[in-house]
Amino acid sequence: MNNNQYYSIAAKSLIYLVAIIFAVLAVYPLLWIVLQSFKTTQEYLLTSKLALPKTWFVGNFPQTWKAGKFDVLLANSLFYSLITVTTVVVLSLTASFAFAKLHFKITKFLHGLFIIGILLTVQSIMVPLFLMAASTGLYNTRLGVLIPYIGLGLPLGIYLGTEFIKSIPDELIESARIDGAGFLRIFAVIILPMCVPVAVTLAIMTFSSSWNEFILVSVLTASDSIRSIPVGIARFSSALGTDYGKQFTALVIGLIPILIFYAVFRKQLTKGVVAGAVKG
Repeated sequence: MNNNQYYSIAAKSLIYLVAIIFAVLAVYPLLWIVLQSFKTTQEYLLTSKLALPKTWFVGNFPQTWKAGKFDVLLANSLFYSLITVTTVVVLSLTASFAFAKLHFKITKFLHGLFIIGILLTVQSIMVPLFLMAASTGLYNTRLGVLIPYIGLGLPLGIYLGTEFIKSIPDELIESARIDGAGFLRIFAVIILPMCVPVAVTLAIMTFSSSWNEFILVSVLTASDSIRSIPVGIARFSSALGTDYGKQFTALVIGLIPILIFYAVFRKQLTKGVVAGAVKG
């Protein structure tokens, strides 16, 4: 072997080593949580946190599911996440098309207002949102949860969509206009299919944020019948103590839908990322 071949083998070995290290760092925390869910609270407190369960206690799962009312919480989380993702993606891409390709005097001003929304944090608007929800009768309603979720997802969605659609040649739209196509048809037939990469990226980010959101749903709701999984997970930890067995089991229950989502849509996610890289 010559020096170039040795360098090539060494480079490949280094790349594989780094990839393995990152894979272990990503998988180990998930595996550790799953293992802890098979321990009782007493075993977790009295034994090494890195040790395997001495007795694989499966009773945590039915007890946690029933005590946490996870059948209701899971349905609510799916409802909030799917509605939020669909609405944010559609409204973001529609508004982005207008901001990127329809030039009016007020366009830049309106776009700037949306972009400012990226700077807002949940903590900074939590009190005003609570007061508004209480005064409008939206407190403790599903609509009162969905509106903030969608509103907080739109600024980033519009920013990503606008920057992506700007890269689409204006000649495509001008040709369609010459052929008599209206803006709605241009958006549906030309723009929307080309926006699949950014739509996939936005859907992933929105689904993840809405699924894991805790502060808003806990502040804007009072009934378990409309709360989501993060509230149920927090139920097993309090100032007086933590039931670690059920706490870890609740975390596993909350993780399973996310893992299924990535497993089912992994090909679409990969295509979206690759297409976005090529487009950029």
